[in-house]
Amino acid sequence: MTRKLIKWILIASLLLLLVAWWRSDALPGNAELASALLDEPLQVANKQPAFSVLSKGVTYTVQPLYDYDLYGLVVSKHDADTWWDYLHREWNDSLNIVDLCVVWGNNVRSTAYADIDFSSGQFTCNFSTRSNQAYAAFDQTAISNNHLLTDNPALAKIMRAVRVGDQIHFHGRLSEYSHQQGFNFKRGTSTVRTDSGNGACETVFIESLEILKTGGQPWRKLIWLAGALLLLCMVIWVV
Repeated sequence: MTRKLIKWILIASLLLLLVAWWRSDALPGNAELASALLDEPLQVANKQPAFSVLSKGVTYTVQPLYDYDLYGLVVSKHDADTWWDYLHREWNDSLNIVDLCVVWGNNVRSTAYADIDFSSGQFTCNFSTRSNQAYAAFDQTAISNNHLLTDNPALAKIMRAVRVGDQIHFHGRLSEYSHQQGFNFKRGTSTVRTDSGNGACETVFIESLEILKTGGQPWRKLIWLAGALLLLCMVIWVV
């Protein structure tokens, strides 16, 4: 194998890696979505008393309000452990593992989500579009930003593994939670899908979460292939 050929393979694998990385969180078409995503979230009143959980040395009081069950397509995600998230650190909030912004129902039916740009902040899910048609078709009662809580390391690992484009199902309890670690901290939850703005996010103490189908295929597999090919070419070049 000549050095010139190696150089071109190296360049091609690098370009493939970049494209695959960029496309790895692309949202799937609605033909690829599970039929369960057409359903509305299921919410049932929960009269369970408040309970305490311990996470990273902080004792939290969790007050369940409703049982909550949701099937959805993840369109944006925020990991509370990301380096630029300072509010969770300042508030000693290690119970909120990730925020998942999901769509379901009418938004899955209409495919309007495909022409919407989604992004997440520390406690927000934002969406915008230049398409008037997509904006008119987008059902703002069929999207939610979900603050997912757990003190279970195994569940936390699954939460962090979820990526944009994944189809998920979770079950838990819409809950308020608080702690007294140095100051009075309390966060509530939305209990309807028709609200917006501050306080409109669902805060869910998770009992189970599963990834029904991963998104970004075949791009996520191509990342590994392109990365391995790039590394191989670099080794051969040096040798």
